[in-house]
Amino acid sequence: MHAGEVIIPITFFAIIFGVFYLYISSRNKERLALIEKGADASIFNIGKRSGASWKVIVLNLAFLLMGIGLGVLFANILETYSNLDDDAVYPSMIFLMAGVGLYVGYTQTRKALED
Repeated sequence: MHAGEVIIPITFFAIIFGVFYLYISSRNKERLALIEKGADASIFNIGKRSGASWKVIVLNLAFLLMGIGLGVLFANILETYSNLDDDAVYPSMIFLMAGVGLYVGYTQTRKALED
C-alpha cells in the first residue's frame, strides 16, 4: 500500500471536517456577538420555512429522477429505431429530460407553496 493511498482519504475527510467546524464555530460566534449586543433571537429564524423545505427537496428530486428515467427510456427507443449514435443519444436525452423534470418540479413546487 502506497502512502498516497492512505494520505488522500485522510486529507479529504480532514478538509470536510475543517469546513464544517469553521462553519459551525463562526456561526456560533456571530450569534453570540449578536446576543451580546441585545439583538432579538427571532432574527435567527428569518428565512426558515415551516417544514416545507423537505417537501420541496423531495418533490424536485422525484421529478429529476423521473426525468432521468424517461431520458434513458427515450434514448433506448431512439437507439433501437434510428441510426443515431448511442454515444450522443444517451447523454443528450438524459440531460434534456432531466431539465424538463427540474422545470416541472419547479412549477409544481411554486404551485404547492402558493396554496
